[in-house]
Amino acid sequence: MNTELKLISMRDIQTEDVQWLWYPYLPRGKLTIVQGDPGEGKTTFVLAVISALTRGEPLPECEQAPEPVNVIYQTAEDGLADTIKPRLETAGADCARVLVIDESKRELNLSDERLEQALRKTGAQLMVLDPIQAYLGDGVNMHRANEVRPILKRTAAMAERTGCAVILIGHMNKAQGLKSGYRGLGSIDFRAAARSVLVVGRLKDDPAVRIVAQDKNSLAPEGKSIAFQLDGERGFKWKGTCDLSVDDVLSGSGKLQTKTLQMEEELERMLREAATAEAVLNRAKELGVSERTLMTAKKNLGIVSEKRGSQWYWMLPEQGCKDAAF
Repeated sequence: MNTELKLISMRDIQTEDVQWLWYPYLPRGKLTIVQGDPGEGKTTFVLAVISALTRGEPLPECEQAPEPVNVIYQTAEDGLADTIKPRLETAGADCARVLVIDESKRELNLSDERLEQALRKTGAQLMVLDPIQAYLGDGVNMHRANEVRPILKRTAAMAERTGCAVILIGHMNKAQGLKSGYRGLGSIDFRAAARSVLVVGRLKDDPAVRIVAQDKNSLAPEGKSIAFQLDGERGFKWKGTCDLSVDDVLSGSGKLQTKTLQMEEELERMLREAATAEAVLNRAKELGVSERTLMTAKKNLGIVSEKRGSQWYWMLPEQGCKDAAF
């Protein structure tokens, strides 16, 4: 079939600024890949992001709280009732803002028109598909570029038309010694189509700590790596930014140092006895720790605030119980 030639002059194109749902990690209207080895915390990390976005709370490295947004979350690996909803509730998400397309009669794939219909109907600002390979469609070989490329092109076009950020979650392959760009499962075209690629991994010295490192950013300078804690006793907690690289994440090596961890250690030292909020704030300033990082450390440790006379005091949870009659 002959197609009429149509040329577009760049003079007629109106320039636009890139819009971000989470700068510089999650661009609006573009594809983002979150990948890592199985069990490293990819899904838990994404659910924490969803929680913040649905509640309108700022994510790490964001100073301003955004308006709460709707999210569409599709998973082919976990049950909605016994796994996803409990994890969303644990993360503190506004579950009324998390929508799921019903796949009971017909499974979704990346070419399904219901994806765009759902985005337009709900106004969702984020769509998550977990994992990538479950949504390619029957008969598509994820290792063949000629089969993967057109599907990703259509998905990217849908994201651009709707302005929605799209996260594709994927596993890493088991090959060792390769550059990070070749560790993603499937064709290199997945990485090529994404504007942002985030890699999640854990540290050998502290398996409860996970790192999110940006492996690709086509739209802005790469963001700092972000640490979070994930264990059965303490749950999910953001632990601040660090200098660990993607290679460190993939190898599990490197020593974690963040302002949040520094402030937590200082608070545990300072609050062996109750201290005034003013004294704590002054100490944070001396250490070059921002007030927001201080509040994150306070939340992570469960520190209690109590007014005594005209002053506010901070204390560790056990100290709060001990001094309750102060």
